[in-house]
Amino acid sequence: MAVYTQVSEQEVIQCLKNYDIGTLVMLKGIAQGVENSNFLLKTTSGQYILTLYEKRVDPQELPWYLDLMGHLVKNGVSCPLPVQDKRGNALTVLAGRPAAIVTFLEGKETSEITPDHCFALGKAIAKLHKAGEGFEQYRKNNVGPDSWLGLLEKITGLGHDDLVQEIKPVLMDILAQWPTDQEQLPTGQIHADIFPDNVFFKDNQLSGFIDFYFACTDLLAYDLAIALNAWCFTEDGQCLTNCVQALIAGYETIRPLTEIEKKYFSVLNMGAALRFLLTRLHDWIHTPSTALVTPKDPKPYLYRLRYHQTLNLVANG
Repeated sequence: MAVYTQVSEQEVIQCLKNYDIGTLVMLKGIAQGVENSNFLLKTTSGQYILTLYEKRVDPQELPWYLDLMGHLVKNGVSCPLPVQDKRGNALTVLAGRPAAIVTFLEGKETSEITPDHCFALGKAIAKLHKAGEGFEQYRKNNVGPDSWLGLLEKITGLGHDDLVQEIKPVLMDILAQWPTDQEQLPTGQIHADIFPDNVFFKDNQLSGFIDFYFACTDLLAYDLAIALNAWCFTEDGQCLTNCVQALIAGYETIRPLTEIEKKYFSVLNMGAALRFLLTRLHDWIHTPSTALVTPKDPKPYLYRLRYHQTLNLVANG
């Protein structure tokens, strides 16, 4: 479950007095998600999501996320809009945690991914990237390439030596091939966590994005690579090439990839697979058995990495 911090109805009733969104009708914990405590909040004016931000989220970074979401909504992206209180603040405090209320996004995760879903997703990602162009605030990618060696060190010597020995030379190869600032790949605001459970569909149409708490300023094509890894593979590592083609085709209807992005796309795909392999493996090892959340299996991302590595070797052969 994803309710780490409980909040009472009385606390929420008191909090709502600071907003113009009506009075409390219902408060219900939401099981989905792994980072924060989320509640479905119904008031006399409609439905909202109440989020209490847990210890893994830096409170100093919360205004960046909320400002980005507000900017994206104003520029045509469908995502939750942070609700400001009567003083114009989007952040509050509940049960000793930083908290925010955002609008409710209609829809749900698709139960079966098809090329049509991937084409729509590609278009939506490109629209998100275009909408983010006017948002000039910067946020570093805290799980970008400069963090990967440190993550590997944290799992070394803890019973997964064969896997560490397999990963390390691939990691070094990726870092050696990773584009430098001088190569000028287009950068901007990226979601950085475009998994199927963070994209909603309604009546088989993409209705929007949720969960922007890994969003950052980074390579736009890297965001596409993250989505490709999340949407275009089976759990045992088979690449769904028709979904890959549809995702990229949809993206390029809005923002065609540059030649230099195409040149580096193979290594960006490797890096995206490695990033989630490392963070999942770290959580798999370090999450205590008493934790409320079961860590995600890292193996599917090992299989993806192996697939991309094979393609990269052929391309550079």
